[in-house]
Amino acid sequence: MMEWQFINTGLHSGNFNMEYDIGLAEKLQRREILQTLRVYGWKPWAISLGYNQSELDIDQHKCSEFGFDIVRRPTGGRAILHANEITYSVVMFADAKSVTEVYAEISRSLVRGLQRICPEVSYETSQPNFQTLYKKQESIPCFSASARYEVQIDGRKLVGSAQRRYSSDGLSDVVLQHGSILLGTEHKFLAEVLNLENKDIKGKILEDIEKKTIDLSTAVQRTVTFSETAEVIRSGFEETMNIRFHNNIEAVL
Repeated sequence: MMEWQFINTGLHSGNFNMEYDIGLAEKLQRREILQTLRVYGWKPWAISLGYNQSELDIDQHKCSEFGFDIVRRPTGGRAILHANEITYSVVMFADAKSVTEVYAEISRSLVRGLQRICPEVSYETSQPNFQTLYKKQESIPCFSASARYEVQIDGRKLVGSAQRRYSSDGLSDVVLQHGSILLGTEHKFLAEVLNLENKDIKGKILEDIEKKTIDLSTAVQRTVTFSETAEVIRSGFEETMNIRFHNNIEAVL
């Protein structure tokens, strides 16, 4: 049985959340902490951009009007509006596992836990051509398409995740993977703050988000809370990856 730490940092700003995830990865590289599962939320709501995504994809003036943070993730992928959701992050040793192997392992853990709330939760088995997809403005939102092993309900994306490897001479190879688990429908508001050359595309993007995504509360027709979801995620990792968690004092931050 592996010894990990579980951290619930609650609601914080975009910069705090991304810097905290990076800090965990760097500490694990130096073997200063245990492998970690962290859950957190966002206050105020925030747009996070993928590591290589252009800031021009987002209307910064509108974000300011709505009071949204804008932050860049250390991982790849596309824009996400972090609103009514619970975000997870996993910081673990790579142990010679491929990106896909780690992604699948984490997805299995998420699915096992989330099935306690909604038995229909599963993961995607096919893979879109992202090189072609990302050339289209419709692909600006992260939730516009599901990658292999991303978590879904009846073919509609529930969790959007991204991964990064940290490798340095003399330090351990570490994986940081984090992702958004939708609790409500507020993520759809992302369409309102995109910079679009063709305004007609906004309707197409909103239609795609409506058709291709689902949140837990809608799926089970009741309000699913942050704390409830945090507990089942923790259980899913314990059971799937044979982990014993230690609560860390950092959880009170």
